[in-house]
Amino acid sequence: MPSIPVTPPRLALNLFWRTFALLLAAGVLAWQQTFKALEAEPKALEAAQQLAGLVNLSRVALSSTDAINRVAVVKSIARSEAVSVEVAEATDRWLPYENSPFAQRLRKELVSRLGPQTVLASGLNGVPGLWVRFDVGPDQFWLQTNPAPLQANISSNWWWIAIALGASLLGAAAIARLINQPLRELSIAASRIREGEYDSRLDESTLTSEIREVNMGFNRMARELAKMEEDRSVMLAGISHDLRTPLARLRLEAEMSVNDEQARTYIAQDIDQLDAIINKFMDYARPSELQLQALNLRELVEREAQGFRDPQQIVISVRLSAALRIWTDPTELGRILLNLFENARRYGHHGDEPARVDVTAEADSAWVLLTVRDHGPGVPPDKLSKLTTPFYRGDTARTAATGAGLGLAIVEKSVQRLGAHLRLSNADDSGFVAQLRLKRASV
Repeated sequence: MPSIPVTPPRLALNLFWRTFALLLAAGVLAWQQTFKALEAEPKALEAAQQLAGLVNLSRVALSSTDAINRVAVVKSIARSEAVSVEVAEATDRWLPYENSPFAQRLRKELVSRLGPQTVLASGLNGVPGLWVRFDVGPDQFWLQTNPAPLQANISSNWWWIAIALGASLLGAAAIARLINQPLRELSIAASRIREGEYDSRLDESTLTSEIREVNMGFNRMARELAKMEEDRSVMLAGISHDLRTPLARLRLEAEMSVNDEQARTYIAQDIDQLDAIINKFMDYARPSELQLQALNLRELVEREAQGFRDPQQIVISVRLSAALRIWTDPTELGRILLNLFENARRYGHHGDEPARVDVTAEADSAWVLLTVRDHGPGVPPDKLSKLTTPFYRGDTARTAATGAGLGLAIVEKSVQRLGAHLRLSNADDSGFVAQLRLKRASV
C-alpha cells in the first residue's frame, strides 16, 4: 500500500548514552591513562635501580677474580633461581626488549647507570626472559632475571577499569532516569494540550529546582491556554447567538417584504451562506468529544456523499470494499469528508461541468489509505503547504469564493484528533488529491 512519506529522523543519542558513553566512560579511560602515565616513570626508575644493583653485584664479583676463576663464579651465580649470568658471544641472537614508554624509560635509566654499552633484551638464543648485557673490562656478559615482578608492576588493572565502568553505568542510568522521567511527563502533557486537553498538570513539588521551575512554567501556560480557550468558546457562542437572531429576522422580513422572487432568492442564499460560515467557525473552535468505534468505511463515506445530491454541481464515485472497517469517530470523520467534498464541489470542476470526485482506499493489516480525488485544475505546488492554514484560499483568483477559508484547516485539525495522517497533493494528470491514513479495525 502506498505510504505517506515521513522525514527520516536524524541520528541522535538519548540522554543515557550521552551521559555514559560520551562522558563517564571517556572520563574513566582518560583517568586510567593518566594514572598509567604518572606511574610509568617511578616504576621504571625502581626497576632500573633493581636491575642496576644486580648487574653491579655481578660485575664486582666477576671483576675481582681472574679469568680462570670467573667460570666458577658464573656457575655459582647460575645456581640462583632468580638470576643467572652467561658469557656473551659474538654469535648470540637476542630479541630487543619491547618498545613501550615504560621500556624506553627503563632502557634510558640502565644506560645512564651502567654505561652506553648496556643492552636490554627480551630473549637470548631462543631463551625468553629479561636479559641485560654489561661489560667487565674487555669482556661482556649477559645477566638474566625473571621479568614477572616487572610485568606485574606495569600491567594494566583492567579489573579496576571494569568496576569503574560498571559503577559509571549504574550512575548514568540513575541520572538519566531522574532527568528522563520528568521530561517524559512533560512530553505527554504537551501532547494532551496539543489535543485540546488543557487540564494537564505537572508536579510542582519535585526536589530538582530546574525541573520544578519548568513544571511551574508549563502549568501556568496550561492555565492561560485553558482560560483563552474558555474565553474563545464563550465569545464564539455569543457571536453565534447574536448573529443568528438578526439573520432569522432578515429571512422573515425578506419572505414578507420583498416582492421580487429573484431578489428574495438571492437574499435567502446570502443568509444561508452566513449561517454556513458561522457553523464553520463553531466546528473549528469547538470540536466534539472523540468516541472511537470500529465502523464500516463505505457506509460512512456514502452517508456524507448523500448530502451532495445535485448532479449539476458534483458527482461522487465511491469505490470501497464493503468489508473495510476503521477505528474512528463518526462525527469527526463525517466532518472531514464533508469539508473535502465541499472543497471539491467549489474548486474541482472545469468550466460549467460538474466536479467529479473519486473515493478509493487501499489497506494493509494495520492502516487504511483513503483517497479523495477530484479532477479539477489542482493547486499551484508552492501553495500546497498553506492550504490547511485558517482563512487561507489556495487560488487568489477565487476572490468570490463563498467559504470562510476554514474547510481544510478543519480537516487537518480533525485528522490530528483521530491520530491519523493527512497528505495533500496534485494528481499527475490534473486534479487535487487528499489522502487520509486511518487505523484499520479487525473484521
